[in-house]
Amino acid sequence: MVFLAIVVWLSLSAAAFGHASLVAAEPADGSVVSAAPSQFSLTFSEPVSVLALALIQPDGSSMALTRFLLRDHRLDIEAPVDLAQGTHVLSWRVVSADGHPIAGSVVFSVGAPSTAPPVVTDAVNWPVRLAVWSGRLALYLGLFFGAGGAFAIVWLAGGEAAGRAVVRWMLAIGVLGAVLSVGFQGLDALGQPLQRIADWRVWQAGLSTSFGSTAFAAVSACAIAIPGLALKRLAARLLTLAALAGTGLALALSGHASAAEPQWLTRPMVFLHGTTIAFWTGALIPIGLGLKRRGLAALIALCRFSRVIPFVIAVLICAGVVLALIQVQTPSALLHTAYGRVFLVKLALLVFLFTLAVLNRWVLTKPVRGGDAGARRRLVRAIATETAIAVLIFGVAASWRFTPPPRALAIAAAEPAVTHIHTVKAMADLTLTPGRAGPMSGSIVVMTGDFGPLDAKEVTLVLSNEAAGIEPIRRPARKGGDGTWSIDGLALPVAGKWKVRIDVLVSDFDLARLNGEVEIRP
Repeated sequence: MVFLAIVVWLSLSAAAFGHASLVAAEPADGSVVSAAPSQFSLTFSEPVSVLALALIQPDGSSMALTRFLLRDHRLDIEAPVDLAQGTHVLSWRVVSADGHPIAGSVVFSVGAPSTAPPVVTDAVNWPVRLAVWSGRLALYLGLFFGAGGAFAIVWLAGGEAAGRAVVRWMLAIGVLGAVLSVGFQGLDALGQPLQRIADWRVWQAGLSTSFGSTAFAAVSACAIAIPGLALKRLAARLLTLAALAGTGLALALSGHASAAEPQWLTRPMVFLHGTTIAFWTGALIPIGLGLKRRGLAALIALCRFSRVIPFVIAVLICAGVVLALIQVQTPSALLHTAYGRVFLVKLALLVFLFTLAVLNRWVLTKPVRGGDAGARRRLVRAIATETAIAVLIFGVAASWRFTPPPRALAIAAAEPAVTHIHTVKAMADLTLTPGRAGPMSGSIVVMTGDFGPLDAKEVTLVLSNEAAGIEPIRRPARKGGDGTWSIDGLALPVAGKWKVRIDVLVSDFDLARLNGEVEIRP
């Protein structure tokens, strides 16, 4: 009933979490505006929470932006008064509903671009990344070996199995990892160095993300498992069952997999995936140590475990396949994305682990139950190997924290590529949708050099990529009723930086040529 209630709650949850990406900005990235805007607007693909906003001005000085209004996907920011002429950089850092911080910058100019625009760097903070990974690994050890181990001791071995001390240590490691991960999450969210871990604002930022709910659920699961090991019969069973369910709940409350759509499917699948992993790996330490000490409770636990584990692994595989199909989407993403390559490493380890589990179940278990001492020793070594492989898998899975899934990358790739070209005679805003290599459509808005209306007779788009050996591609634009010029049936075969030339026929004797560049994503 506990599992059923949690699965139903997860499937009915109204929050639709996702890996957010910026889909629109006002002023647009790369644009030149005639007058200083009174506000900035950022629109994201999913709801976000604001962590930090700053404006880097043409002289290089930075100004924090603290007055803003967040409406679902749209963030309106009050602009400082009397913005100077030149290039400005609107730097933003938000956290998406899946608990992962994202950041970026929008570059725009007032009047005309600066001769030396301000530079914004976003270097990877490796000490913080290592801390985030270590905290996540510790959390996994606590949930799977700790909460899962407590469940195995009480439910499979009747509370008499060996490994209690190890399981208690794993529970302590899980609590410590969950708590510290909140601080590490805050550091990563705010882009702060590891030395700022004692700052209360860092912890507040970590708790404000969806990972705060995961940490709370993980600590609760580990905490209730501890008395579950000390109590007897019904009380012990209820507490360890709740701890096992809490493991699945903690994992389903945040992360890429639980954030994907459709929510009614993905979050229950994450819950089932987490609980089945905890059941399987949690039994390894108590059974392995018990067999090594020739305990009768370990043999009882082994028999019970062997009867149930085929069904548990079937559920685990089904849930994993569903989540993989949603996250990876296309086979090519397995090789062409960091997430896919991590997935392949995890899959290779899982194949090894499944093979070892099959041999243990159908080759060694029966002789061990019959009293074969040699089979017992081989099984103990095999269980130790299973445990080591499981730890490696947890470490690989923890690295997914830094790799957006292909599903999220596909959403980001659908965003348009935009460039602004400005000359004394004329200016143009070019939008290519989607802004990735392949088929796309284009739209062009032309104006005079002083931002006035320009009634052009013809507009032609010319694109070339010398690095890829692609000579100019010319496409005439068609004027629409709203004055926007459009190009259909356009296709750019490769990603990278493309040269742009927009030929604007102002009159029969006056042709303006605007030259610029546009970045096309893979």
